[in-house]
Parts: sequence; structure tokens; C-alpha cells
Amino acid sequence: MRGQFESRKLTPHRRIIEVRGYEGTCEIGDALTIDIFSDTRFVDVTGQCKGKGFQGVIKRHGFHGGRKTHGSKFHREVGSTGMAATPSRVLKGTKMAGRMPARQVTVQNLKIVEIRNSENVLLVQGAVPGPKGSWLFVKRSKKREILD
Repeated sequence: MRGQFESRKLTPHRRIIEVRGYEGTCEIGDALTIDIFSDTRFVDVTGQCKGKGFQGVIKRHGFHGGRKTHGSKFHREVGSTGMAATPSRVLKGTKMAGRMPARQVTVQNLKIVEIRNSENVLLVQGAVPGPKGSWLFVKRSKKREILD
């Protein structure tokens, strides 16, 4: 990759993203600033969500569990998973405990609160995916209209 940067006389960057559907004109190596969102009210934010490791069925699939009183021994367990004589196995796709890895998530229709051009910062209302300091990809909202 270093050779490709040197042939175009650019400084190497840690992350390179190809942006499709950009209406403006730019050359290879140009940096896009926050000015492109000046006529936009809503944005979609894509990022890598936090992974939660190995989790049970309550956190992973939203199961409710059982009663917590009167001698009940069913609190946070899965419950029955397979059938008896026929088919006498656990069917594929049965919701069970397992890993919740970090995946790409897109949060749609976040409202732009403020655009700070001097700092190249975009303030949005709502939660964005990922931990603090993670990379985010911001684009115009597909489901909300743009200011004219």
C-alpha cells in the first residue's frame, strides 16, 4: 500500500474509505470536511458496535425467564430446547446462549444538532454505535428528506 501512496505523492493514512454516490467533485487524496452536511438535517451513522462476548438467552435474544419466588428453579435458563420421540433432536436455528460479537451497525435518522466547521465536528442527537474513540461513517439519511 505504501507504494500506491508514494506514486500519487500522498501521505499514508491508517484508514481509507471509498465513498460512492458523492455528488461533488474531488481528486484522489482530497479530504472530505464537515461542510458537505451543511444542507442536511438527518444522517445515518455506521460503525462497529461493542461486542458483548458469550451471553445467555435473556441478553442475547430477549427471553424473559421465569418467576423468582415460590420455589421456582427456572430463572434465567433457556428452558426446553428439543422434542421427545419425534424428531428427537434440537432443530437448527433454535435460539440459545452464544457469542455476541462486534458487528457493523447502522443507526438511521439521527438529527443534526450543530455543525462546527472550525473544529470539523458534527453534533448529532442520539446514540451512535461503538465505543468511545471508534471510527464512524456518516452519510445523508436515506429515509429523511434533505433541506432545500
